[in-house]
Amino acid sequence: MEYIADILLVSGALGAGFYCFILARRLSRFNDLEGGVGGAVAVLSMQVDDLKKTLETAQTAATASEGSLKDLTSRADDVARRLEMLVASMHDLPSGHGKTNGEAVSNEPFFVRHNHSGTAK
Repeated sequence: MEYIADILLVSGALGAGFYCFILARRLSRFNDLEGGVGGAVAVLSMQVDDLKKTLETAQTAATASEGSLKDLTSRADDVARRLEMLVASMHDLPSGHGKTNGEAVSNEPFFVRHNHSGTAK
């Protein structure tokens, strides 16, 4: 009876050893850097590094664009104010109907320039 127990114990140990050998081979293929999950992890790691560099470049470009857009916006605001002033000054032009100083006024549009002191030239 003891002899049968020893044979079963040895055969169980050999079976466990063989099973461990098979698992070790599968694990080494699983972690292989070219075809297994290890390779996928290495590729993903490189892609993360590339994306990080791209993100930094995009942030730098966005910062530069922000400054440019602020400048353009302030210039556009200044031009809009000037245009509002020009439109408001259009009310100062004579209507063009009737007579001025005894002369007939033509129906063609004309412009009057004002210098800084506000007198017509």
